Amino acid sequence: MFFSVVIPTYNRKPILEKCLKALEVQSLSQQGVVTDYEIVLVDDGSTDGTLEWLSTHKDEFPHVRTFEQEHMGPAAARNLGVESAKGDTIIFIDSDLVVTETFLQAHADALIKGQKKLGNDRFFTYGAVINTANFDNPTSEPYKLTDYSAAFFATGNVAIPKHWLEKAELFDTGFQLYGWEDLELGVRLKNLGLQIIKCPQAVGYHWHPAFNLEQIPNLIDKEIQRGRMGVLFYQKHPTWDVRMMIQMTWLHRLLWGVLSLNGALNERTMAPLLGWLIKSGKPQLALEIARIFLNWYNVQGVYAAYVEAKKEQKFS
Repeated sequence: MFFSVVIPTYNRKPILEKCLKALEVQSLSQQGVVTDYEIVLVDDGSTDGTLEWLSTHKDEFPHVRTFEQEHMGPAAARNLGVESAKGDTIIFIDSDLVVTETFLQAHADALIKGQKKLGNDRFFTYGAVINTANFDNPTSEPYKLTDYSAAFFATGNVAIPKHWLEKAELFDTGFQLYGWEDLELGVRLKNLGLQIIKCPQAVGYHWHPAFNLEQIPNLIDKEIQRGRMGVLFYQKHPTWDVRMMIQMTWLHRLLWGVLSLNGALNERTMAPLLGWLIKSGKPQLALEIARIFLNWYNVQGVYAAYVEAKKEQKFS
């Protein structure tokens, strides 16, 4: 089993260094299940000196092979990574994920166990992702209820035979804005009959800076983008399951409309409360409360994009 760890990156040099260093110190079993591994890093047009830094420190990262492209988004970057990969098994992680020393071995063990159980390789393994704002020591963060994910296929921490990705025709590069490109591929993988096998022993710590008020405009923009990409997702797979995922139902419109008082609770009116929570050392709680109006922006974005698509006759 030869692993190709595919990582797209865009302007994340500080945390990328921790990501790559963690992958370089993997503890693999002497039984030789994993014959070797490589790290396929695809720079998506970074402007923070990522490639220059890697060139200067290439001796520290013997497993890394670097590729670059103009800024085209994570779907195109992951496709380039898969197409360039030498391994028979692809592991996707993000460039702000710091893994434990047994990360690769845990995925390998789960893949072998799944093969024996199912009698085939029509599955992928899905590791655990723990969110943290601790840059100095990200792997010290405990698992939290908010770390749970019900996603079928998400590229934060997943291992899959390369030939299934090729069979599914990789990621759709039409998803150029934020969101859904991995879950959309997951629908196609599920249609091919692939199953998910949870692998909680393969742990990755997803770092992001502690929430502050300055992040809100960018978070709102991401929610609007996610709404637009959600409609593209639904255009490709017009099912009730997808409508539920992208929050394009009357239930979501009612829920977030009521909770946000039809948008009256927003980034301006809630700023004093959020600011107080942040100053009180509770940025995570502030973020969870901010999700009330962030989800409202998402739902509004979904329906605005849907109306636009209807006008362009992209839906019947």
